Amino acid sequence: MFTKWWTENLSSRRNERQDGQLAPNHMRSRWGRMAAASVLAVSLAVTSGCALLPKEEEEEVLPEITPPQISKKPEYEVTTTTLESRVQGTGKLMSMQEETLYFTLDGMRLKALNVKPGDQVKAGQLIAELDVEEMQKQLRQKRLQFRKAEVTMKETLRKRDEMEAIEFEEAVILFEEQRQEIVDLEAEIAKSTLTAPFSGTVVQVNVEKGAQIKSYDPICIIADTSSLIVAASLSKDDLSKVTIGMPAVVEISGSGKVEGKVKQLPVPSTDNKNGNGGQNGGSGGNGAQKPERPEDFLIVDVGKLPKDAVRGTNLTVSIVTKRKENAVVIPVSALRTIGARTYVQVVENDGSKREVDVAVGQQTSTQVEILEGLTPGQKVVGR
Repeated sequence: MFTKWWTENLSSRRNERQDGQLAPNHMRSRWGRMAAASVLAVSLAVTSGCALLPKEEEEEVLPEITPPQISKKPEYEVTTTTLESRVQGTGKLMSMQEETLYFTLDGMRLKALNVKPGDQVKAGQLIAELDVEEMQKQLRQKRLQFRKAEVTMKETLRKRDEMEAIEFEEAVILFEEQRQEIVDLEAEIAKSTLTAPFSGTVVQVNVEKGAQIKSYDPICIIADTSSLIVAASLSKDDLSKVTIGMPAVVEISGSGKVEGKVKQLPVPSTDNKNGNGGQNGGSGGNGAQKPERPEDFLIVDVGKLPKDAVRGTNLTVSIVTKRKENAVVIPVSALRTIGARTYVQVVENDGSKREVDVAVGQQTSTQVEILEGLTPGQKVVGR
């Protein structure tokens, strides 16, 4: 509109000049240039003014909202497999012939210790000795006293006919008591030494020379390391499921797995409060740790052990308590119970579902045996 006004005004002025006197050429040229410049300036101003106006807001594009889908419960096929129920325990390699040696005397000092771990010993070899010097002094004193008593007894025997029967009997009893005191003291002193019960290897030493010894405290363990056995401990409940001859798999630390059979069950013990085969905290006299014995463990016969197997190596034992071929099974998650009812949801060919009561057999951590109600190939719904 502004440009139109300028052009109309310029045309009017030109007409006025035409009606009056004609303007010179150079004047007409100058006015033409000025008019063109003015038009260009106005055009630029209008254009730049439009650029200063704020931009229109772009329309926000909203993301497409997908409605949530209802999760579909998993479906499992009824299959057949070899189903095994197992119990597990831990243990170690022990010697079939090993013994923990201990003193029965209490409160004595260990005078001598003649072995160290790894030593080979012969049957009857002296292992350790207690300091019983005071007891030996008492023995010497009693022997001297007894010699005097022997002289007195000889005199009593010569005068027997002159003595009352009761008086003579009392003298004999007193003499025998003195004799018995010597015998008892000699027996106590004999307990101050430990000897090897059989030829073997000293596999463990629990004390040091000069230590104060309590009765039945373990001193050392001697074992025949040429005859090792697999010894394991099981819980009371698991042990009740095991019988001799059941197959077992033994995993020996650092040596791999070997197969075997249960050879021996642990001997029941009143000290065994936990119900497992090992001692596990059982105690002997004065609260001392009760020595371990092979008969306190479940023994697995594996035939020949690996060459690198050594006594004391830790192991685990897995025993197959039940085994069934071609058992019909489903996952544990597909089995449902309400009160006394046990059932599953079966998927029909048309996709519908129906509830079917089932009878179950043995169960593992992942599978359940179905005795009645299902056949292989059907599909059941999980949870």
